[in-house]
Amino acid sequence: MTTLDRDGVITPRLRLRDVLLRGSLFGLFAAALVVVAGLLFVGDHSDREEGFVVFGFLMLIFGAGFLLMGLFFWLVSRDDIRRFRDWGTITTQADSITIIGPSFVRVGLLGLILGLAGLAIAGLVEQASYGSWIYGD
Repeated sequence: MTTLDRDGVITPRLRLRDVLLRGSLFGLFAAALVVVAGLLFVGDHSDREEGFVVFGFLMLIFGAGFLLMGLFFWLVSRDDIRRFRDWGTITTQADSITIIGPSFVRVGLLGLILGLAGLAIAGLVEQASYGSWIYGD
């Protein structure tokens, strides 16, 4: 059951475990979409393999950056973590990190999972036998 505290913020506050769980679920769903799109719309074998490798490394870099910044913001505002729905309760510019921290953690974990999925699929494409649907044209 959710209630509002005296400042109008939804309680209970976000927990790191819940944010990490939701970020990983978002990452798994996004990884499935990227894999399907990459296998369906990129026909050439070398383009498919290189695309997954480049995408995987870029997502690992951006995901790690967002995750580290989000964890830092979470640490700075650990007593006052808010949801997106609490945006109207922000009164100062410094209060915005109470919302940015959890969102960066969620996006960072999503990026890490997408990067790992991209590299894993690139490995599968590389090892696929000639003529298979994973190998491509």
